[in-house]
Amino acid sequence: MATLTIKVGEPMDATLARAAETMAALDAGREVDPYFGISFDTMAQFGAVFTPKRWELVEAVRASSPLTLDALAQRLGRHRNVRKDVEVMMEWMVIEKDEAGRFFVPWDEIDVRWPLMKRAA
Repeated sequence: MATLTIKVGEPMDATLARAAETMAALDAGREVDPYFGISFDTMAQFGAVFTPKRWELVEAVRASSPLTLDALAQRLGRHRNVRKDVEVMMEWMVIEKDEAGRFFVPWDEIDVRWPLMKRAA
């Protein structure tokens, strides 16, 4: 199963530790499950990228892919900003384009995590 993991508020040292563990396993010749992830420092940053309209777009692509840009805009019932929203979702690895120029979601699952940890004062 292909999963895109989106984390909000993960400390950089945790991200670096995961990368170091993966590199060590590869150096040791062990097989490693692929990890596809992106992260944001704050929920505000996450929300600026993943707006409700963009989640709606992702859902429409996932339900009916592959879709052309025009077909997607028609399915969403809006033409304004659809191209920009698709470009943003492609930049963040959520949507891809096939050889014919149609869009699809390459993931079986998108896992959004926002651990609520107490921070030292």
